[in-house]
Amino acid sequence: MNSKNSFFNHQAQTTPFPVSLEIDRANGSYLYDQKGKKYLDMVAGVAVSNLGHNNENIKNAIKKQVDRHLHTMVYGEFIQSEPADFAQNLTRLLPKEIDSVYFVNSGAEAVEAALKLAKRVTGRTQIISCKKSYHGSTHGALSVSGNEIKKRPFRPLLPDIRFIEHNKPQDLNTISRKTAAVLIEPVQGDAGVRPASRDYLEALSRRCRETGTKLIFDEIQTGFGRTGAWWAFEKTGVNPDYVTLGKAVFGGMPGGALAAPQKELNAFTHNPMLGHITTFGGHPVVCAAGNAALKEMKNTISFDEVEEKGRYLARALQHENVCEIRQTGLMLAVDLKSPEAVQSVFRFCLRNGVIIFWFLSNPHSFRLAPPLNISQPDLKMAVDVLQRAFDHIPKT
Repeated sequence: MNSKNSFFNHQAQTTPFPVSLEIDRANGSYLYDQKGKKYLDMVAGVAVSNLGHNNENIKNAIKKQVDRHLHTMVYGEFIQSEPADFAQNLTRLLPKEIDSVYFVNSGAEAVEAALKLAKRVTGRTQIISCKKSYHGSTHGALSVSGNEIKKRPFRPLLPDIRFIEHNKPQDLNTISRKTAAVLIEPVQGDAGVRPASRDYLEALSRRCRETGTKLIFDEIQTGFGRTGAWWAFEKTGVNPDYVTLGKAVFGGMPGGALAAPQKELNAFTHNPMLGHITTFGGHPVVCAAGNAALKEMKNTISFDEVEEKGRYLARALQHENVCEIRQTGLMLAVDLKSPEAVQSVFRFCLRNGVIIFWFLSNPHSFRLAPPLNISQPDLKMAVDVLQRAFDHIPKT
């Protein structure tokens, strides 16, 4: 069967110009195409493969669970060891008040669950999010995302949504006793890696407490070590009421989760029962991968080294054609002078065996989010290719 033909003619597309690499296999920090050419993966599936590709311990955990059983029942009815253990293991990494996890199938679904829970618990309808935010593409998640170009064709979306400027304390007075929740990324990802300051998050937390508003941190992209801590909010000292999780948390398998106090998540169990429900959330194979990834992270990843690697990239990528670099952990945005320059660098890197990627909402920048365990020689190779790519940006 011709996979390329099937991809273009029978698999739904997201853009008119997909990267179209025909992937045969992956290992460590590298992807290999059908002809055997290898590519250094400097985006890790957009902050998913934090432990690289083809990790033996994750694979073995998946195989072991597959031999036991796959799906057995819709979420929440049967006791299955892997989801139950993973829930407990995750809550041990979170503030003590956040002692329960509702598993879903993606980060966007985790956002949907968080919005519903905040409305259910507070009895309010207003949700506040940030301009330039990204929380997913389902109707609710898209409603609280800040990219109007992506939203306009799908309106009407959720009502009673307000937007404030990320990192702008003056906007916090928008939060009132009508506000069910504020949803915020501690580090805005799609806006180009823009961390919120400690002072801002402290002020936001105070305002939420004053008004009885739930504070939700979206850690889907930033979580599980990406910023040099288990969660980005740890670096600020500000704790949320709820956390949405996804991407790297499940070891390369598809999953998401809403982490919140059990006493509040219990609101989904009555008036009505099944206030939130999923067929495949907490799938045992997915949770087996997550458990193995969490253990592997604890055993092999130094967050200090993650930060050191990120700072190395930020220093080594300085160039006359680079306008700015923003970095936290191994999460970087590199600003160039134009979207055309970004595409030029992307194409040069791809030809020379390095994968970088762009942002939906920040076309003047490209992202770097390599595996957290990437080696120093591989980082140096990426820097060498990127520096040559910067040299080859066409002059305008």
